[in-house]
Parts: sequence; structure tokens; C-alpha cells
Amino acid sequence: MAKSKVYFMDAHSESTETSLVAKMVTVFDAAGLDKMIKPNDVVAIKIHCGEWNNTAYLRPVYARALADRIKELGGRPFVCDTTTSTYSPWGSRSTELDILLTAERNGYTSATLGCPFICADGFIGTSDFRVDIPEGYLLKEAYVAQAIAAADVLIALTHFKGHSMGVIGGALKNLGIGAQSKRGKLNVHMGGHPNYGLGAAGVFHPEAFKGKANTPDWELLEDCCPFNLYHINDNDEIEWEREKCTTCLGCFGVMGPRGIVDIPPVNFDAVDVAIADACLGVEKVVGRDKVGYINMALDISPRCDCANHADVPIVPHLGVFASTDAVAIDMACVNKARESEGIPGSAAEVMEAHHPGDAKFEAAAATFHGQSEVASINTGHEIGLGSRDYELVNVEPGPADRFRFPYDKRTSRPRFMERFEKFQPFPYDRHDGKGFARNDEVDLEAMKRHYELSTNGHVEVEIEELQPADDN
Repeated sequence: MAKSKVYFMDAHSESTETSLVAKMVTVFDAAGLDKMIKPNDVVAIKIHCGEWNNTAYLRPVYARALADRIKELGGRPFVCDTTTSTYSPWGSRSTELDILLTAERNGYTSATLGCPFICADGFIGTSDFRVDIPEGYLLKEAYVAQAIAAADVLIALTHFKGHSMGVIGGALKNLGIGAQSKRGKLNVHMGGHPNYGLGAAGVFHPEAFKGKANTPDWELLEDCCPFNLYHINDNDEIEWEREKCTTCLGCFGVMGPRGIVDIPPVNFDAVDVAIADACLGVEKVVGRDKVGYINMALDISPRCDCANHADVPIVPHLGVFASTDAVAIDMACVNKARESEGIPGSAAEVMEAHHPGDAKFEAAAATFHGQSEVASINTGHEIGLGSRDYELVNVEPGPADRFRFPYDKRTSRPRFMERFEKFQPFPYDRHDGKGFARNDEVDLEAMKRHYELSTNGHVEVEIEELQPADDN
């Protein structure tokens, strides 16, 4: 069996054609994703718009440049994200109204993107399309967001990073969770599962609740569950209707830190497997030959963009990847991260996993010891979604003129000569033609020296300049 191809460009930029935006478009074409799109095809660009106050999510310019390329090909693009299971009492993307406001704050608007930004699974997250996946390792059905299921072509434009549940947040996660409706997310998160769901496997410690009088915010213990499954009874004890638990994880950040409910590691392991199953479900709905993947391995934070913050990246920018194989592209990104040095001061260094060869996401991103950064990848390989065996194809930059400012292709003289004659920006008539009031000469070298400052901020000692090493 031939290895899957993953097309790659590193993150270094020194010119228009090697900018990260240009590289994204270049690998898109190199991987043949442009060949998927026919005139008038409706093309979904699945992104993560970022949670409220997250700053690691992809800049909207990437989605804009991709939408522009799709329009050049005759396609009709839209950019989309989906509602979340609540997973927090204060989630900022739990409804269509929430997600549109959050996306707009983060820069994802129709004006920015040059195409519509929509919530793909409807106002509350129940607009979806059910698909059978008998091949699934764990899941046997998936619920794909309606707008994605209705698209002719799907491009997963993914910010590759860590994820506290999935360990890695790559192409598989972008579709295996991000392209699922709210109903689909509860399925992937093991809601109602007899062994792996939170209701079945979570450990309940009602004795950890010390009563309303000793819990000033006790109402949050009830209010964190959108299904109203936690109650403080007349005996001032907390009760949990665990048999109805949907594993929405709305209580995750409330009950866990208080020791009332222990989230089971087996739930996270099961979710990591289910992500690949659900991703296969998306491909089956849209078409196995109509889904392409771009991974932007930049600002590689240990947490997902669904966190309301972003930590120090754990490794430097890795580059830009494209493929028709979700398994291969994520495997390539994981391998690049393993090969890389960790960033000083990051969670990778704190966890002593900053050396080349270390499994950085397992150390810096996973919630529980023993979670695997390749569980979703291995599952995808097992079920035939893709292959973890890949060939990394280094792509050369495209021509510079392709990526220059497209709205006025003239050079400087024809663009500005007549305008500058009318509105002269340089005052030739002042200061003997020098234009501006400035000293003719100053000691520039004096301003280049390094000085050591005392605690009160005054210059104390000039630091001795470093001299070249003596080869002898």
C-alpha cells in the first residue's frame, strides 16, 4: 500500500511568496485540494474561531486567503464553526448567537473573510445529519453539522495544537469533534455510554459538599448542569442523577476542583478513539474524495482554542501541512513536534519534555497521565480513515507575483508620481531641501551600548562588549 502524501513547507518567511499565508495556498494546490473544487461547488471551510479571550486561534487572514483561492476556482466558500456542548457554565460558543458574537470579536466576519461565516449546526446545535459508521472502532453512528453535511467540498483548516481531552488538536479533532453537531459532540464525549460515560465511570463524592452555609456559591453546583441533574436536597446534601448524564462536561471545571466528582481517565481515552470514528463519519457524508486538510502548526499552545486563554507555545512554529489524509497529516505534525526542541518556560519544559524525541503533548497537554497523543491517529489507521505511514513532500515556494497585493498591480511610479505631484509627502521646500528639522550628526554608537541598571534605574556600569573568541 502506497504511503499517504503530506505536503509541507516550514515556517520560515523572508519574502512575499514565503509568507505563511502564501505557503498555505501553495500547499493547498500542491496537495491537489484545488482539484476537488468545481465551478459553483459550495465549499465549507471548517475552522475554530477561538473561545472568548483565547489568542492562539488562527488569524482570520488564513481563512480569507483560502476563501479567495476557492473563489478563483469557481467555488462558493463559507467559513464555519459549530456550537459546543456546554462544558463550562460560561461557554462562549454554546449557541449560534454566542458563537457569532465570539467569532466577530475574534475577527471572523463576512467583511474580513470575503464570504459568509456561519454556525454550521444551527441555533442550539441540533441541526445535523445522522450517518451510520459500521466501520467505527467505538462509534457506530455520527451526527454531522447540517451545513457541513450539505457542502459539496470540505476543507478542514486546522490550528494544530494541544488538547486537554484529545491530547492533540489536529485535523482529526477539527472534524471528529468540531464538525459534529451538539448532539454529535455528546455522542463523541460518551454521553450515556454504560462504561465510558461520565455518569457510568465518574466517581461521586457527595461528602465533599459541606452544605450551603459553607459553600457561598452553592447555586453554581446546580446551575453548572444544563440538564438539571445536580440538586441540593432538603437535608443539605448534593444529589446527582448520574444515569441521565450526557457527559456535556458542563460540570467539569466546577465539580472536579471541589472533589465532588472525579472525571474518569477512561472517558478521555474513549473520546480520543471516538474522534477518529466521527471524522470518518464526516468524510462519508461529504464524500471520501471531497475532503481536504490543511494543518497550520503555528502558535502551538498546550490547550485547545476552546480554552478561554492561551499558554506559552510548547514548541516553535513547525510549518504548514496539507493532505487528503487526516491520519497522515496529524501524524506528520506529531512527529515534527517530537523532533523539535521545546520552548523555554513552556509547559513542555515544566514537565521536562522539552528535548528532541519527547512526547510533548502527552506531557504538556494531556489532563491525565497515560493519555496518548497518537490514540486518535492509531484509531483512524485501524478503521481505514487514513494511514499513519506517510511521505513528507517538501514544497517549493510559488511565484512572488502570485501573492502580491492584487488590487493594484502597478509599480510605484505609475501608482504615485502624479499623486505625489499633487499631494507632496516630502517637503523639499524646507530646510535647504533636507525636508525636516533634524541634527546633521549624532553619536549613534553611544546608543547601541548595553548598560547595567541599578535597582533605582540609574546607569551604574557599562557592560563590557563581547569580543570574538580567540581561535588560538
